[in-house]
Amino acid sequence: MRRILSLLLVATGSAAVITGCQKDPLNNLTPEESRIYITNRDSTVDFNSYTTFSVADSVAVVDNGKASKELTSVDQAYIDAAKKYMQQAGYTLVSKNQTPDVGINITRIYQTSSGVISYPDYWGGYGGYWDPYYWGYGGYGYGFPYYSYGVYSITEGALSIDMLDLKNAASHGNKIDLVWNGLVRGSGIFNQSTADSQVKALFDQSSYLKKN
Repeated sequence: MRRILSLLLVATGSAAVITGCQKDPLNNLTPEESRIYITNRDSTVDFNSYTTFSVADSVAVVDNGKASKELTSVDQAYIDAAKKYMQQAGYTLVSKNQTPDVGINITRIYQTSSGVISYPDYWGGYGGYWDPYYWGYGGYGYGFPYYSYGVYSITEGALSIDMLDLKNAASHGNKIDLVWNGLVRGSGIFNQSTADSQVKALFDQSSYLKKN
């Protein structure tokens, strides 16, 4: 959503005449093509030193700074995928009561932003998104009263998978260190049917997690 808005704002400063109705290529991206995969790790950690893992049995939901826990069918799909790809990487799944070496937390993150846009700024000059010729009004332009404004609200979502060092917490001053993080942003993230492929992409991007 934010990408689309940015393109619209940039377009208002373009030439005053539009000769066709060609859409920007970014608007034609599939949800899969729109996704961004970001991974980070503690470069000092030897992941071969970890053997066992456990995944939290629910997902944290952070909505504009307010946190809660949920377990929807989508959440369960992400939990199952995290277990699957951790095991494929060579780690052994145990319960949280069996002192796992690492813990896996999964979090859904929502952030809403809002603002005001002036219609004359957007529509003025070239006539907005569609050329007036499309409607059979050649030479016409679109317009709003100069006092017209619109309020927009955009909610962006992200999914975070965090790997926590439980094995060395006591020796690190009773502090649990984050040793790896995978973050997915884009369209259609919270979808049960695509959870597996998204988690796989994060692990594929983090080959250092595989045990030798």
